[in-house]
Amino acid sequence: MRRLTKEEVEHVAYLARLSLTEEEKEMFTEQLNRILEAFAQLQQLPTDDVEPLSHIIPLKNVFAEDEPKDSLPVDEALANAPEKEDGYFLVPRIIED
Repeated sequence: MRRLTKEEVEHVAYLARLSLTEEEKEMFTEQLNRILEAFAQLQQLPTDDVEPLSHIIPLKNVFAEDEPKDSLPVDEALANAPEKEDGYFLVPRIIED
């Protein structure tokens, strides 16, 4: 089985706009490789006679009716926002000039 490299983890972090320390890069490289090893073990299981399932138990109409309701008050919606301005969430700009 091919293992992920630290450079591949750095590339994924870059795409996700994550700033990782060297220790985090090493940790995530090891953790992701352990996850991939677990999937490799699962791929060895004989599943030829197993029917494909979308759910392990039968489900019927699990969706609630779509009913209009009052919106959440702005001050309550923004109560846990790290930053807010004029009744809106304030987020970092990601589009470069």
